[in-house]
Amino acid sequence: MKPQLPYQLRKKQMWGLLVLGVLVVILKVGFTYYRSIQETELPKLNFDSPEQPEQILLTDFDPNALNKNQWRNLGFSDQQVATILKYKQAVGGKFKSKAQLKKCYAISNAKYSELKDYILLPEITSQSSIFATKPYRTTLKIPGKFNPNNFSLQDWMTMGYSERQAESILRYKKSLGGSFASKEQFAECFIISTDDFNKMRPYLLLPDRAPSRPTHNIYTLNKTKSYRPFDPNTLDINGWKELGFSERQAKSILKYKDKILNGSFRNLEDVRKSYIIQSRFEELKSFIRLNPKTIVSSSITRSSIDNSKIRAKTKEKTNFSTTDINKITYRQLLEFGLDKQSAGRIIGFRRKLGGFVSKEQILTTYDIDKAKVKELLTICPLNTASVRKYTLLNAPEDWLKSHPYFKYSAAKIIFYRISFK
Repeated sequence: MKPQLPYQLRKKQMWGLLVLGVLVVILKVGFTYYRSIQETELPKLNFDSPEQPEQILLTDFDPNALNKNQWRNLGFSDQQVATILKYKQAVGGKFKSKAQLKKCYAISNAKYSELKDYILLPEITSQSSIFATKPYRTTLKIPGKFNPNNFSLQDWMTMGYSERQAESILRYKKSLGGSFASKEQFAECFIISTDDFNKMRPYLLLPDRAPSRPTHNIYTLNKTKSYRPFDPNTLDINGWKELGFSERQAKSILKYKDKILNGSFRNLEDVRKSYIIQSRFEELKSFIRLNPKTIVSSSITRSSIDNSKIRAKTKEKTNFSTTDINKITYRQLLEFGLDKQSAGRIIGFRRKLGGFVSKEQILTTYDIDKAKVKELLTICPLNTASVRKYTLLNAPEDWLKSHPYFKYSAAKIIFYRISFK
């Protein structure tokens, strides 16, 4: 084995010492730099809020009257002021209560607590609505017994309603035809709350309910009127009117005599069967004098009408493919095969509507033979040119009040139209 030379050992040691020296130098420089950083005073970062303004001197204020600068003077930033003003517009352009103002998220709870004692608004108020029935007032000033039909704008305001509410009450009264007919109708006014109506009810000079309207065969009898004997076959329109019937009723009686009885009443039973006379028959019976000379000969009866004319009419069949449903008659509906009940209801519903506007509408007629009607609709055309068409904005009041679809809400529709002109 060859022995190692001394100079070779010294060379490796020298390289080791050199590397070690370099490491020592690097560590020393790094440690010195680290110490210098630690000993250098770094600037302190302040994360606190900006310097608070001076103490604000608060006085009573109306938030609805403040401009941007005045909101800033209360301690709000430009961004907060912009948010408050947008919120004000969103609630209708005016704050109505402290509770409403507090809901603005730009106003913190702490800030609201600071300001609330100086805000010139009520604590709470009823919901914002043009039909608000509880204005911000303490009591309702009822002047005693009164008729609301005689109240002016100032009278309602004196009672406690705002000018706008008073105007709405008068417009609603006008939409009803100019007056309230009953307490029940007065209570339906949107402005009058249930509580207010209950307070006013004992003082209202109105009937509880409006009297029902007379029908075509109900009339007022003159109990003191004295009748003279008469022959119903010789009376004309004026003669029946002298007995207390209206002109329309008199015409119906004459039509019944001519069309149904073929020209004359032959006995008291014929007179009683007239649906116009029925309710007064017992009253008039003792004055009826049937003169045989005025009774049309029995040879001229309904059974002796020219049979050739009847056969001619029955032979004239209707061409339903050209018959307009808005002009089809009761007889033609029967001819097609509908029963009397269905035919009558279709004609009646068409009259109330003023004419059908679609074939589907006919099928909404109450309690009809829909299968037979559908068959009719596949054959008959529908012409709507003569049907009056309106929108709810321009429909006449009498049309709304009589239309099957709108008659129960006509008063409200008219009121809305008047209110939002």
